[in-house]
Amino acid sequence: MKIKVLFISLTVLILVALSLILLRSCNSSSGGVIYETARVRKGSVRITVTATGTIQAIQTVKVGTQVSGKISRIYADYNSRVKMGDLLAELDRKPLETQLTISQAALDDAQAVLTYQTATYNRTKALFEKKLIAESAYDEALYNFQKARIQIKTSQLNYDQSKINLGYAFIYSPIDGVILERAVTEGQTVAASYSTPTLFTIAHDLTQMQVEASVDEADIGYVKQGQRVSFTVDAYPDNKFTGEVTQIRLQPVTTSNVVTYTVIIRAPNKELKLMPGMTASITAYVNEANDVLTVSSQVLQYKPEGQPAGPPAPPGETAKKEVWVKNGKSIHPVFIETGLDDDLNVQILSGLREGDEVVISSTAGASSIGLATAKKDTSESSPFMPKPPKRNGKNPGPPPG
Repeated sequence: MKIKVLFISLTVLILVALSLILLRSCNSSSGGVIYETARVRKGSVRITVTATGTIQAIQTVKVGTQVSGKISRIYADYNSRVKMGDLLAELDRKPLETQLTISQAALDDAQAVLTYQTATYNRTKALFEKKLIAESAYDEALYNFQKARIQIKTSQLNYDQSKINLGYAFIYSPIDGVILERAVTEGQTVAASYSTPTLFTIAHDLTQMQVEASVDEADIGYVKQGQRVSFTVDAYPDNKFTGEVTQIRLQPVTTSNVVTYTVIIRAPNKELKLMPGMTASITAYVNEANDVLTVSSQVLQYKPEGQPAGPPAPPGETAKKEVWVKNGKSIHPVFIETGLDDDLNVQILSGLREGDEVVISSTAGASSIGLATAKKDTSESSPFMPKPPKRNGKNPGPPPG
């Protein structure tokens, strides 16, 4: 019996202790308002412009041919590294050599004609000076002599052109670089009658690349030469590459009524990870402040409900903005001077110190919500319970139904 009484007494004591703890917890959580704050800390604020672009080599040369013919030999392929003057391809030389031989024969014939007409002119001139022949015979000899001199110049030019064309049968690299594209194969015929066909595309130096970014017309005013740029490519999503704005082209590009401008960004590529044609996601840093006091931009939007308005801004400092700083369980307004704002964080120039807690939002406490609910519950009654008579003495009677 004593053990049973002791057990019951101990149980009652435990229940009482738990009730006191629960009551104290409820009382402590009935502060009325719960504040969410952001702490002032050192950081960076950056205002940026984003765009997309395509990676290209800085200098790309398309190598073609100035004469028509059949490709007889190819000495370079895709990704081949070449030096300036290296032989890339060779055209069939037989038609060009034949043309050179024909031009040589025409030149020899013109030389023979000139020799004959020179001798004829000299004899005719001597006879004309002695008045032994008519003047018309002298004029004819002079005409044939001058015509032969012109013909030999024409034949010489044709010969020189045929010799140059024979040299065009050999395709040499104009620069040091890497073959990006080979557009022909051995045995293929190329025609240079109307336009120069492209045989090879050579990139000069792949250790230095450029990004051709398309910047929207609404953002182009923020982009300046020399700005720092970072970008990523899909092939290396975890790598961030850096570059610098070197050119802003004035020619607009209109696509589906959207106007963009091409911005050239120079980027180093020592590891050769960047390849021509890759798509880059670009961030251009318009303005930035590093290692400065920052706080969440949300603090500028917070205005407490039911809180008395803070004091007006000091004279001459009306440009300052009001924020609310938490100190213990209370808050008070502080006027601050701000700098850069990137919509996430704002730079603090004055008014706050590192570690201050600034309010960004507030919500009603749990006890206030519970009290409001309890009041609402007591104001409602069951429709099946009889209602007390009103003060004016009229009784509406029981509810219908």
